[in-house]
Amino acid sequence: MKRRLSIAAAVVLVLAVAGVIVFGGPDEAGTGTRAGETTTVKGVIGSEKLAFFSDQRVVDAFAKHGLEVEVDTAGSRQLATSVDLGGYEFAFPSSSPAAQRIQRDRSVTGVYTPFQSPMAVATFEPIVSLLTANGVVRRGAGDYQVLDIAKYLEITRAGTRWDQLPGNTAFPARKNVLLTTTDPRESNSAAMYLSIVSFVANGNTVVNSPEAEAKVLPELSKLFLDQGYTQNSTEGPFEDYLAAGMGKTPMVLIYESQFVDRLVRADGSIRPDMRLLYTAPTVYSKHTLVPLAPNGDRVGQLLTTDPELGKLAATFGFRTNDPRLFGEVTTAAKAPVPGDLVDTVEPPSFETLERMLDAVQKQY
Repeated sequence: MKRRLSIAAAVVLVLAVAGVIVFGGPDEAGTGTRAGETTTVKGVIGSEKLAFFSDQRVVDAFAKHGLEVEVDTAGSRQLATSVDLGGYEFAFPSSSPAAQRIQRDRSVTGVYTPFQSPMAVATFEPIVSLLTANGVVRRGAGDYQVLDIAKYLEITRAGTRWDQLPGNTAFPARKNVLLTTTDPRESNSAAMYLSIVSFVANGNTVVNSPEAEAKVLPELSKLFLDQGYTQNSTEGPFEDYLAAGMGKTPMVLIYESQFVDRLVRADGSIRPDMRLLYTAPTVYSKHTLVPLAPNGDRVGQLLTTDPELGKLAATFGFRTNDPRLFGEVTTAAKAPVPGDLVDTVEPPSFETLERMLDAVQKQY
């Protein structure tokens, strides 16, 4: 009987070894996926990251780790409030307040912030010269220029038109001096703009009480309403800036990554008279991944630690956790962007932002 059992055990062992040889075992990365196979991971992301996830180089980098990442897009505000996350393994909004809300609601213990992008202003050399002469644009803490939000708010409070600025021969347009933004009811970049201007309007203090909200809201609402129609994604006004030029969009609030991405592409869309300013102060739009399942956690780990994915994120204009990657990419592209930004502030809490955005929305 013992001999029969030994023979049977030997047969099972031989078959197991043969199965590993024929069908392959776990991959070398220890992902649990057999060699040559991939595991599909579904996530929902902010739309400004769609080009990154769709890029074949990024697809191939994930495939090396046995993952095929499929993504849907939604606004960061919608991700935190109205999107059904039940069918997704990770959520990847463009702002830390939205991520904190998802993390809290889903009882997630840890998140990843693999890259970020400061808010900036895409404009033109004649506009920079005009606003510099009027004290609205100045030199920043480093070798870059900034739009002084305090000075900008002085002009907007007065309802100043471009053609009323002293010495203006370059852009005598009969419309108010205003930054073009996206729709605050739908877009994260508009929420970041709200964070910046509310900080300055609140005496250089983050808005954190209903009393402070009530104090700044009339001015904030006017900054959005006076623009008229606004688009729901930063791609819209940025494309207008690139295609239609100064007449339609003299100044547009964008993510720094959008401008850098075009410079890295070297596709001719950034012309010699185009300029990038930073708001003073500015905020970082922190792209924060909230894992909702183990494979979503693997995506967050890879985006944070894998050198190849980090380098690819930098080529799309994102600042990664390794500053050298962004520096190498921008130096090679001769992109005039600073390594560090000093004058930065944090956005209000998600709840405060939501209340202010809802109040602005009621004015439409």
